[in-house]
Amino acid sequence: MQILVGYVRAVGAINRWLGLALSWLSLAVVLVCFAVVVQRYFFHTTQLWMQDLYVWLSGAMFTGVAGFALLRDDHVRVDIFYRSWSTRGKAIADLIGVVLFLIPYVLVVGIYAWPFVMRSWRIYEGSANVGGMPGLFVLKSFIIVFVVVVGLQGLAMACRSILVLAGCEDQLPEPLRYRDESAS
Repeated sequence: MQILVGYVRAVGAINRWLGLALSWLSLAVVLVCFAVVVQRYFFHTTQLWMQDLYVWLSGAMFTGVAGFALLRDDHVRVDIFYRSWSTRGKAIADLIGVVLFLIPYVLVVGIYAWPFVMRSWRIYEGSANVGGMPGLFVLKSFIIVFVVVVGLQGLAMACRSILVLAGCEDQLPEPLRYRDESAS
């Protein structure tokens, strides 16, 4: 069980660090978008690479923080029933969800994305816009980052569920335990 606890902690730490680091891209998106608007409406000019930049930063941020969102349970969930379930019920639902839906989804995305990303790297793909940013291949690589961080976090969720079902949840630190939302 200590291996499962170590895995859950390690993946949680990686996704927490990555999520907090990449969340700063939201500030960059706002600043670049503001600069584009000022250029367009006050100076009647625009730089296409800047328009690419804020779209690309958004894409990198949202794909890179997906594992962090899953760690924090910030993803969309229809929890009409889930919220009131016991910790054991939540663990069973999460384990089934990860095994039947999340892991297959991540595998399919990874299998189809890999050649797409590799082709982009082979040709050093850039923006389709004339005057746009070079390096689209770097942005497309974030699809693989998404697959890795969500896949690892999904496996950590499954491990957490196994720990709960084995009666060992107390070995996890408080932030990695199930939240009791029925009391609120």
